[in-house]
Amino acid sequence: MTFKHLSALFITLGLATSGAFADCDVSSQWGAQDTLGSANLVTPQRILEAAKLIKQGKSMPLGIAIGPDAPAFPPRSLSLQVVQPNQQGGQKLTAMGYEANYNDDILQTWVGIGSQLDGLGHFGENGKYYNCLDEKEISAITGLTKLGTHAVPPLVGRAVILDMAAHAGVEVMEAGQHFGPADIKAAAKAQGVTMGEGDIILFHTGWTEGKLASDPAIWGSVAPGLNNAGAQYVASLNPMAVGSDTWGLEPIPAPKGDKVFYGHVILLKQNGIYILETMNVGPLLREGVNEFMFVLGQPRIVGTVQAMINPVALY
Repeated sequence: MTFKHLSALFITLGLATSGAFADCDVSSQWGAQDTLGSANLVTPQRILEAAKLIKQGKSMPLGIAIGPDAPAFPPRSLSLQVVQPNQQGGQKLTAMGYEANYNDDILQTWVGIGSQLDGLGHFGENGKYYNCLDEKEISAITGLTKLGTHAVPPLVGRAVILDMAAHAGVEVMEAGQHFGPADIKAAAKAQGVTMGEGDIILFHTGWTEGKLASDPAIWGSVAPGLNNAGAQYVASLNPMAVGSDTWGLEPIPAPKGDKVFYGHVILLKQNGIYILETMNVGPLLREGVNEFMFVLGQPRIVGTVQAMINPVALY
């Protein structure tokens, strides 16, 4: 399936279909004026508890490297230019008392490429976002007036990886293969991990390690993932964030009876829970790590819907 076919699929299935929670008659657990959602769960106590998970003094990045050829949800793209300002024709900069030379970057990009944080203003339903905020009030072309990712405090806490590929008995789950409450509970039990309030819950499907390099077009067009019932279940655990090693969290194509990308609505709009996409957790699992301290400080560009990120696992 190509990016073009994927776009047509979303149009056909109707992303804007109304849901049971579309009326926005219930405000957030943190109050009707809250704009931070599950970031309220970052507390000194949770940070100190997470720090106890550092046993080996090691760190590992969870983000992937991206460039102009990185597959991305259409029509997103990235272009990078490296320039040498005022150094054309071999000119040197002499104002500092020596012949200096330097490179600078010019980046033209959609932000939702590669490993990313989905902010609470990213996905909604019926014109509403988290805490009943109306699109007409927050969605300015110059940046979100509320729910921008620049306002999210550093997300620091305990993270757990649930190996859904191992639960399914495969190294790489198939496109469209999905998991829900029973699968998640079984995987957690098999690994001996628990999931609690304020945790960062990450799913391993094997998709990024299995497909990104070998078949990038397929990697970014379809995926395994968390079904709608699974999203409702993990939301009930009140985590700080939910993520996966796939580009979109939910399975594409969606299973029969599920709404496409509705896990985004359940987590972001209905519950104020952040989404972490393309979290490359496979290397951690191979080191025998499925519980660690998670640290994320995202770029603070005012009004952004998403953020390119590279969270760090400390273990």
